[in-house]
Amino acid sequence: MKDHAIRAFEESAEIKRRFAQTHADRIVQVAGLIAQALREGHKLLLFGNGGSATDASHIAAEFVGRYHRDRKPFPAIALGSDQAALTCIANDYGYEELFARQVRAHGQKGDMVIAISTSGNSPNVLRGVEAARSLGLTTIGWTGGTGGKLAGLVDHCFLVPSTVTARIQESHITLGHVLCELVEEGLGVH
Repeated sequence: MKDHAIRAFEESAEIKRRFAQTHADRIVQVAGLIAQALREGHKLLLFGNGGSATDASHIAAEFVGRYHRDRKPFPAIALGSDQAALTCIANDYGYEELFARQVRAHGQKGDMVIAISTSGNSPNVLRGVEAARSLGLTTIGWTGGTGGKLAGLVDHCFLVPSTVTARIQESHITLGHVLCELVEEGLGVH
């Protein structure tokens, strides 16, 4: 059991190292784009299913609350958090429209979307991205494995080099934290 636990941590760390080496330049670039959008009064919309939904909520909270430093709140909305909207949309329009309808309701040109799907093939996430693109929003995808359909649909793709959902999500939440940190720095929050 102890060896299994150690191997799991080592595997997670190795995947994160490989991810960071591959995506470091893109992370810095996207953090700059998010900081610019927030500086210009735009917002960040985040969504995903299951653990990815909670990752979206977690990162939205870091932007609205604070990450490292006391500062003004940054506008970020996790689209998986409103139970009434979720159940209404799923009931009236179908689960595949869950995020697309909310993106069309809340998204405005200049806003940014972070779409999270470990497989890259969640139909409701893909439709949410399609809605964002139709509105002219900048789209960012967090995925894993081969990236699925999401990888080719977004403006900026972060693909974790693993097919293990837990390892992918562990890298996603680290990515979210690093983006928060870089955005705060980019906006001159001291």
